[in-house]
Amino acid sequence: MSHELFHSSWRCLNIRAADEKLDCVQILAERWFLGKLDADHDAPIEQLEEAGIPESVQLVHPARVPRRRLGSQEGRVALLHAVAHIEFSAINLALDAVYRFRNMPSHYYTDWIRVAAEECYHFRLISGLLKQMGEHYGTLPAHDGLWRVAVYRAGDVLVRMALVPRVLEARGLDVTPGMIRRVRETGDIRFADILTIIFRDEIRHVRTGSEWFRYVCSVRNLDSEDTFDTLLRKYVDDLNAHLSGPFHKEARLSAGFTDKELTILNHEAY
Repeated sequence: MSHELFHSSWRCLNIRAADEKLDCVQILAERWFLGKLDADHDAPIEQLEEAGIPESVQLVHPARVPRRRLGSQEGRVALLHAVAHIEFSAINLALDAVYRFRNMPSHYYTDWIRVAAEECYHFRLISGLLKQMGEHYGTLPAHDGLWRVAVYRAGDVLVRMALVPRVLEARGLDVTPGMIRRVRETGDIRFADILTIIFRDEIRHVRTGSEWFRYVCSVRNLDSEDTFDTLLRKYVDDLNAHLSGPFHKEARLSAGFTDKELTILNHEAY
Protein backbone atom coordinates (compact mmCIF):
# COMPACT_ATOMS: atom_id res chain seq x y z
CA MET A 1 0.00 0.00 0.00
CA SER A 2 1.21 3.49 -0.84
CA HIS A 3 2.34 5.66 2.05
CA GLU A 4 0.17 8.52 0.79
CA LEU A 5 -3.20 8.93 2.54
CA PHE A 6 -5.42 9.68 -0.42
CA HIS A 7 -3.94 7.01 -2.68
CA SER A 8 -4.29 4.48 0.14
CA SER A 9 -7.90 5.38 0.89
CA TRP A 10 -8.67 5.28 -2.86
CA ARG A 11 -7.25 1.77 -3.06
CA CYS A 12 -9.37 0.58 -0.13
CA LEU A 13 -12.45 2.24 -1.59
CA ASN A 14 -12.12 0.41 -4.91
CA ILE A 15 -11.55 -3.07 -3.49
CA ARG A 16 -14.55 -5.32 -4.12
CA ALA A 17 -13.78 -8.43 -2.07
CA ALA A 18 -15.10 -8.02 1.47
CA ASP A 19 -12.23 -9.60 3.41
CA GLU A 20 -9.64 -7.77 1.31
CA LYS A 21 -11.36 -4.43 1.89
CA LEU A 22 -11.54 -5.01 5.65
CA ASP A 23 -7.83 -5.84 5.74
CA CYS A 24 -7.03 -2.77 3.65
CA VAL A 25 -8.91 -0.49 6.06
CA GLN A 26 -7.15 -2.05 9.04
CA ILE A 27 -3.74 -1.35 7.47
CA LEU A 28 -4.82 2.17 6.49
CA ALA A 29 -5.94 2.91 10.06
CA GLU A 30 -2.83 1.43 11.65
CA ARG A 31 -0.50 3.42 9.40
CA TRP A 32 -2.43 6.67 9.86
CA PHE A 33 -2.56 6.40 13.64
CA LEU A 34 1.17 5.57 13.72
CA GLY A 35 1.95 8.66 11.63
CA LYS A 36 3.17 6.59 8.67
CA LEU A 37 0.90 8.19 6.05
CA ASP A 38 1.41 11.60 4.45
CA ALA A 39 -1.43 13.67 2.98
CA ASP A 40 -0.77 15.17 -0.46
CA HIS A 41 -3.65 17.63 -0.69
CA ASP A 42 -2.69 18.56 -4.27
CA ALA A 43 -3.19 15.01 -5.55
CA PRO A 44 -5.94 14.80 -8.21
CA ILE A 45 -9.40 13.63 -7.14
CA GLU A 46 -10.79 10.86 -9.33
CA GLN A 47 -14.54 10.58 -9.89
CA LEU A 48 -15.76 7.21 -8.65
CA GLU A 49 -18.96 6.02 -10.31
CA GLU A 50 -19.39 3.01 -8.04
CA ALA A 51 -17.75 2.02 -4.79
CA GLY A 52 -16.14 -1.38 -4.51
CA ILE A 53 -18.64 -4.01 -3.37
CA PRO A 54 -18.48 -7.80 -3.77
CA GLU A 55 -19.27 -8.97 -7.30
CA SER A 56 -21.90 -11.32 -5.90
CA VAL A 57 -24.03 -8.42 -4.60
CA GLN A 58 -26.90 -7.78 -7.00
CA LEU A 59 -28.05 -4.15 -6.88
CA VAL A 60 -31.76 -3.59 -7.47
CA HIS A 61 -34.38 -0.89 -6.93
CA PRO A 62 -35.12 -0.46 -3.19
CA ALA A 63 -38.66 -1.77 -3.70
CA ARG A 64 -37.22 -5.12 -4.86
CA VAL A 65 -35.08 -5.73 -1.77
CA PRO A 66 -36.62 -8.76 0.03
CA ARG A 67 -38.53 -8.07 3.23
CA ARG A 68 -39.80 -10.97 5.32
CA ARG A 69 -41.29 -11.45 8.76
CA LEU A 70 -38.70 -11.54 11.55
CA GLY A 71 -40.35 -14.56 13.13
CA SER A 72 -38.86 -16.79 10.44
CA GLN A 73 -35.25 -17.78 9.76
CA GLU A 74 -35.63 -16.33 6.26
CA GLY A 75 -36.84 -13.04 7.70
CA ARG A 76 -33.89 -12.68 10.05
CA VAL A 77 -31.49 -13.58 7.22
CA ALA A 78 -33.08 -10.89 5.03
CA LEU A 79 -32.67 -8.30 7.79
CA LEU A 80 -29.10 -9.41 8.52
CA HIS A 81 -28.24 -9.11 4.84
CA ALA A 82 -29.77 -5.64 4.67
CA VAL A 83 -27.77 -4.52 7.72
CA ALA A 84 -24.60 -6.07 6.26
CA HIS A 85 -25.09 -4.04 3.09
CA ILE A 86 -25.68 -0.85 5.08
CA GLU A 87 -22.49 -1.41 7.07
CA PHE A 88 -20.45 -2.25 3.97
CA SER A 89 -21.79 0.89 2.29
CA ALA A 90 -20.88 2.88 5.41
CA ILE A 91 -17.27 1.65 5.10
CA ASN A 92 -17.17 3.03 1.56
CA LEU A 93 -18.81 6.31 2.56
CA ALA A 94 -16.27 6.89 5.34
CA LEU A 95 -13.39 6.08 2.98
CA ASP A 96 -14.85 8.44 0.39
CA ALA A 97 -15.11 11.19 3.02
CA VAL A 98 -11.37 10.72 3.60
CA TYR A 99 -10.45 10.56 -0.08
CA ARG A 100 -12.69 13.23 -1.60
CA PHE A 101 -12.21 16.22 0.69
CA ARG A 102 -8.81 17.86 0.85
CA ASN A 103 -7.27 20.59 3.00
CA MET A 104 -9.24 19.64 6.07
CA PRO A 105 -7.62 19.52 9.54
CA SER A 106 -5.69 16.36 10.31
CA HIS A 107 -8.28 15.37 12.92
CA TYR A 108 -10.94 15.25 10.20
CA TYR A 109 -9.10 12.34 8.54
CA THR A 110 -8.49 10.70 11.92
CA ASP A 111 -12.22 10.82 12.64
CA TRP A 112 -13.35 9.31 9.34
CA ILE A 113 -10.67 6.65 9.28
CA ARG A 114 -11.83 5.65 12.77
CA VAL A 115 -15.42 5.55 11.50
CA ALA A 116 -14.36 3.33 8.58
CA ALA A 117 -12.60 0.96 10.97
CA GLU A 118 -15.62 0.76 13.26
CA GLU A 119 -17.94 0.11 10.30
CA CYS A 120 -15.60 -2.77 9.38
CA TYR A 121 -16.06 -4.14 12.91
CA HIS A 122 -19.85 -3.92 12.52
CA PHE A 123 -19.68 -5.70 9.17
CA ARG A 124 -17.55 -8.49 10.65
CA LEU A 125 -20.12 -9.01 13.42
CA ILE A 126 -23.06 -9.17 11.02
CA SER A 127 -21.32 -11.28 8.36
CA GLY A 128 -20.16 -13.67 11.07
CA LEU A 129 -23.73 -14.17 12.22
CA LEU A 130 -24.86 -14.65 8.62
CA LYS A 131 -22.26 -17.40 8.22
CA GLN A 132 -23.53 -19.10 11.37
CA MET A 133 -26.94 -19.22 9.66
CA GLY A 134 -25.44 -20.76 6.53
CA GLU A 135 -25.55 -17.55 4.45
CA HIS A 136 -23.17 -14.79 3.39
CA TYR A 137 -23.22 -11.21 2.16
CA GLY A 138 -24.19 -11.29 -1.51
CA THR A 139 -26.82 -14.04 -1.44
CA LEU A 140 -29.70 -11.52 -1.53
CA PRO A 141 -30.25 -8.35 -3.61
CA ALA A 142 -29.42 -4.93 -2.17
CA HIS A 143 -29.69 -1.30 -3.31
CA ASP A 144 -27.15 1.50 -3.65
CA GLY A 145 -29.36 4.52 -3.03
CA LEU A 146 -27.19 5.67 -0.12
CA TRP A 147 -24.01 5.74 -2.20
CA ARG A 148 -25.60 7.50 -5.17
CA VAL A 149 -26.98 10.37 -3.11
CA ALA A 150 -23.69 10.69 -1.25
CA VAL A 151 -21.51 10.87 -4.34
CA TYR A 152 -23.69 12.63 -6.89
CA ARG A 153 -25.30 15.18 -4.61
CA ALA A 154 -22.66 15.86 -1.98
CA GLY A 155 -19.38 16.80 -3.63
CA ASP A 156 -18.98 19.76 -1.26
CA VAL A 157 -17.79 18.76 2.21
CA LEU A 158 -20.44 21.06 3.73
CA VAL A 159 -23.21 19.26 1.87
CA ARG A 160 -21.70 15.84 2.57
CA MET A 161 -21.47 16.42 6.33
CA ALA A 162 -24.99 17.85 6.44
CA LEU A 163 -26.75 15.18 4.43
CA VAL A 164 -24.90 11.87 4.64
CA PRO A 165 -24.14 11.37 8.35
CA ARG A 166 -26.95 13.64 9.58
CA VAL A 167 -29.80 12.52 7.29
CA LEU A 168 -29.07 9.35 5.34
CA GLU A 169 -27.09 7.43 7.96
CA ALA A 170 -28.91 9.07 10.88
CA ARG A 171 -32.09 7.32 9.80
CA GLY A 172 -30.64 4.29 11.55
CA LEU A 173 -30.87 6.14 14.86
CA ASP A 174 -34.64 6.32 14.43
CA VAL A 175 -35.35 2.75 13.33
CA THR A 176 -32.72 0.63 15.10
CA PRO A 177 -34.23 0.73 18.64
CA GLY A 178 -37.48 -0.73 17.32
CA MET A 179 -35.53 -3.27 15.30
CA ILE A 180 -33.60 -4.33 18.41
CA ARG A 181 -36.86 -4.80 20.31
CA ARG A 182 -38.46 -6.91 17.56
CA VAL A 183 -35.36 -9.07 17.09
CA ARG A 184 -35.07 -9.65 20.84
CA GLU A 185 -38.72 -10.74 20.92
CA THR A 186 -37.86 -13.50 18.44
CA GLY A 187 -35.30 -14.83 20.92
CA ASP A 188 -32.29 -14.03 18.72
CA ILE A 189 -30.28 -12.40 21.51
CA ARG A 190 -26.98 -12.43 19.59
CA PHE A 191 -28.46 -10.45 16.70
CA ALA A 192 -30.11 -8.01 19.12
CA ASP A 193 -26.82 -7.50 20.97
CA ILE A 194 -24.99 -6.76 17.70
CA LEU A 195 -27.64 -4.22 16.71
CA THR A 196 -27.22 -2.60 20.14
CA ILE A 197 -23.46 -2.22 19.52
CA ILE A 198 -24.14 -0.73 16.09
CA PHE A 199 -26.71 1.71 17.50
CA ARG A 200 -24.28 2.89 20.19
CA ASP A 201 -21.48 3.46 17.69
CA GLU A 202 -23.70 5.07 15.06
CA ILE A 203 -24.69 7.81 17.50
CA ARG A 204 -21.00 8.69 17.69
CA HIS A 205 -20.59 8.50 13.91
CA VAL A 206 -23.48 10.87 13.30
CA ARG A 207 -22.08 13.16 16.00
CA THR A 208 -18.80 13.19 14.05
CA GLY A 209 -20.73 14.40 11.03
CA SER A 210 -22.46 17.05 13.16
CA GLU A 211 -19.15 18.34 14.50
CA TRP A 212 -17.55 18.65 11.05
CA PHE A 213 -20.68 20.19 9.58
CA ARG A 214 -20.55 22.90 12.23
CA TYR A 215 -16.81 23.31 11.69
CA VAL A 216 -17.26 23.99 7.97
CA CYS A 217 -20.18 26.35 8.69
CA SER A 218 -17.95 28.25 11.12
CA VAL A 219 -15.11 28.51 8.59
CA ARG A 220 -17.56 29.85 5.98
CA ASN A 221 -19.31 32.19 8.45
CA LEU A 222 -22.63 30.38 8.06
CA ASP A 223 -25.33 29.78 10.63
CA SER A 224 -25.38 26.00 10.96
CA GLU A 225 -29.10 25.62 11.73
CA ASP A 226 -30.19 27.87 8.88
CA THR A 227 -27.76 26.13 6.54
CA PHE A 228 -29.09 22.71 7.52
CA ASP A 229 -32.62 23.93 6.79
CA THR A 230 -31.57 25.33 3.40
CA LEU A 231 -29.81 22.12 2.37
CA LEU A 232 -32.75 19.92 3.39
CA ARG A 233 -35.06 22.03 1.24
CA LYS A 234 -32.64 21.98 -1.70
CA TYR A 235 -32.10 18.22 -1.65
CA VAL A 236 -35.47 17.10 -0.27
CA ASP A 237 -36.32 14.99 -3.35
CA ASP A 238 -32.99 13.14 -3.21
CA LEU A 239 -33.34 12.41 0.49
CA ASN A 240 -36.68 10.67 -0.06
CA ALA A 241 -37.60 8.10 2.62
CA HIS A 242 -34.67 9.11 4.82
CA LEU A 243 -36.73 12.13 5.84
CA SER A 244 -39.67 10.09 7.09
CA GLY A 245 -40.38 10.31 10.79
CA PRO A 246 -40.79 9.77 13.61
CA PHE A 247 -37.33 10.86 14.69
CA HIS A 248 -35.64 9.47 17.81
CA LYS A 249 -35.19 12.69 19.75
CA GLU A 250 -32.86 11.41 22.48
CA ALA A 251 -30.54 9.64 20.02
CA ARG A 252 -30.50 12.61 17.65
CA LEU A 253 -29.68 15.06 20.44
CA SER A 254 -26.86 12.76 21.55
CA ALA A 255 -25.65 12.75 17.93
CA GLY A 256 -25.30 16.52 17.86
CA PHE A 257 -28.65 17.76 16.60
CA THR A 258 -30.18 20.84 18.16
CA ASP A 259 -33.84 21.24 19.12
CA LYS A 260 -34.25 23.66 16.23
CA GLU A 261 -32.80 21.14 13.76
CA LEU A 262 -35.23 18.49 15.02
CA THR A 263 -38.06 20.94 14.43
CA ILE A 264 -36.74 21.51 10.90
CA LEU A 265 -36.59 17.74 10.29
CA ASN A 266 -40.16 17.28 11.50
CA HIS A 267 -41.30 20.10 9.23
CA GLU A 268 -39.63 18.58 6.17
CA ALA A 269 -40.56 14.96 6.97
CA TYR A 270 -42.87 13.04 4.67
